[in-house]
Amino acid sequence: MRTFGVEEELLIVDPVTGAPLALADALLAGHDEPATATGLSQELKLEQIETQTRPCHTYAELLQQIRRGRAMADEAARQHGARVAALATSPLASTTHTTPDPRYATMLDHFGIIATEQLTCGFHVHTSVESPEEGVVVLDHIRDKLAVLTALSANSPYWRGLPSGFDSYRTQAWNRWPTSGPSSIFGSLTAYRRVVQRLLDTGVILDEGMIYFDARVSRNHPTVEVRVADVCLRAEDAALIAVLVRALVETASLEMLDGVDPTPVPTALLRMAGWRASNSGLRGDLLDFGDFRPQPAADVVWALVDYLSPVLDDQGELTLVKAGIAGILERGNGALEQREAATRYGDGRNPPVSQPDAETLAAVVAHAVKETVRGTAANALKIPTPMMTRVRRP
Repeated sequence: MRTFGVEEELLIVDPVTGAPLALADALLAGHDEPATATGLSQELKLEQIETQTRPCHTYAELLQQIRRGRAMADEAARQHGARVAALATSPLASTTHTTPDPRYATMLDHFGIIATEQLTCGFHVHTSVESPEEGVVVLDHIRDKLAVLTALSANSPYWRGLPSGFDSYRTQAWNRWPTSGPSSIFGSLTAYRRVVQRLLDTGVILDEGMIYFDARVSRNHPTVEVRVADVCLRAEDAALIAVLVRALVETASLEMLDGVDPTPVPTALLRMAGWRASNSGLRGDLLDFGDFRPQPAADVVWALVDYLSPVLDDQGELTLVKAGIAGILERGNGALEQREAATRYGDGRNPPVSQPDAETLAAVVAHAVKETVRGTAANALKIPTPMMTRVRRP
């Protein structure tokens, strides 16, 4: 089985007000080891911290690693009177602070408000491939299915203190970067590298680290990196998304061996599918990845499971995936959980709150903190694991 690992970006929050706190430098100062040893590293904003797992073989192993990272980050935050929350955007408005780094300073200068406001937390899944050439084949074959992962993981209904009307507003905020979003079919590694070089030659982006495609061949690992998901509120949902990504990669490789060409879906339609998934998540319709017409979200999700079922069954993960998907469809994604937390708290006020105020949104963050660390064990911090080496990049 292919190995897989993940990177999770978490918000550092005030446990009382729910506001983001610019403490990443302080949290990491307590660790003498590099990120490759601790699994913790900085990102673009000081209000967020990233956790990284080692390459894993099974859902159970990966889930343990995700929980370990969350526990370690939360323990570091507690030492400074803070907590961590798996929220893809902050429900409360706040001023953000950019991590002191020459590259990030240049990004602020070049991209203005895009970089200033970019406090978003994503979930990146790395799946091993035998070569960059195979990686490009995978990119070409999975591009039309990735929007389903956005809907399943959607966990950012609030933006700067307001209901956004989206399940994943992180997707909207992230897609302001010039290279973000779906890519066209490349056809070969040579073509992929040519596109990357031409983007660099424009001078619009600073370096290859700013190739923000929905999925890309990793610069630092022998992996394909899928980047469309919000950080998931629940660790078990995060591990499930990773299992789906690995099955997509394996299915794509098998299709290549069988001589199956990637479906030539226009990139414009993929943007529509991503927008639809970002907007309504699992609440309404998604665009079916077969004909790109609206279908009930649950039907499209189960169609993805059916498409991946031969690989999932072969790897002994089909029952696990079916149970996990049924659970998400029954209780909703993280966006629904956040809205329900706001409703419960707002309805309990006297008089009830019709629109979420700061106190209600603080209750949403408190719920997220609880769910973020649920299932983490006290001894999780004692598990010695070498982490994936990673250059700090947003």
